Amino acid sequence: MTVIDAHHHVWDLSVRDQDWITGPGMAVIRRDFSLDDLVPEARAAGVRATVLVQTITVPEETPEFLALAHRGELVAGVVGWTDLTAPGVADALAELKELPGGDRLVGIRHQVQGESDPNWLLRPDAQRGLAAVAAAGLVYDLVVQPRQLLAAAEAASRRPGLTFVLDHLGKPPIASGRYEPWASRVRALAARENTVCKLSGMVTEASWARWTTADLRPYAEAALEAFGPDRVMYGSDWPVCLLAAEYPEVMATARTLTDALTEAERAEVFAGTAARVYGLSRPGGRPGG
Repeated sequence: MTVIDAHHHVWDLSVRDQDWITGPGMAVIRRDFSLDDLVPEARAAGVRATVLVQTITVPEETPEFLALAHRGELVAGVVGWTDLTAPGVADALAELKELPGGDRLVGIRHQVQGESDPNWLLRPDAQRGLAAVAAAGLVYDLVVQPRQLLAAAEAASRRPGLTFVLDHLGKPPIASGRYEPWASRVRALAARENTVCKLSGMVTEASWARWTTADLRPYAEAALEAFGPDRVMYGSDWPVCLLAAEYPEVMATARTLTDALTEAERAEVFAGTAARVYGLSRPGGRPGG
């Protein structure tokens, strides 16, 4: 099966600190991670293309990611960052698309999970930014906590011309075993036809040392039922996943969690949805269409 890994990161701590990687529990990922580190892991897992996603809210990162995509063959799309609340957001997006690798810019993301206002996405300045993302022909990745899912659903209603991609299933509280109100809020978001969900980030929402596939299954099945396989895409969340699982284990777990799907449905989850939503013309190729 052709696989697109629709969510991973890279970083170089000598270029820029990742100040969210703190404490002894995070020590395993407090080092540099490059595409050269990922390529053999991805190839061994059958991954033919990836989407590289922003990590921190600085304007310098996205041009660097676009340059990486331009130089290599693995990264078919970049989800970058720009200040959505800035008056010149439309110009900033246009400038990014003109950079080397700018044709691989497929989406924008902001760390909404870190915003204290649960309705941040509904602020007039954020709404103006989301409109600019839609006008630029890009999608918007949602990285939110469960408390922010209702605002995300309302934002999707207000911007029907923009596709919203929910990262990491909206961060369900897997470690605690709680299911509600996360599940109801995910269903509310999925009721908007312009929303998609990533089957990603689950192992790090579970108990890092003791998680099992059975712990993850209720949440994965809820997302698959709410969105449908043609609106769900696989992502490894490498290297963050290394806090709880190695790259091959994340892939194997995703395959197990989708074992009830048909072959055609699994093809959507592992490649088709990402290719269509992010406009990836072919695995390993340039975005388009």
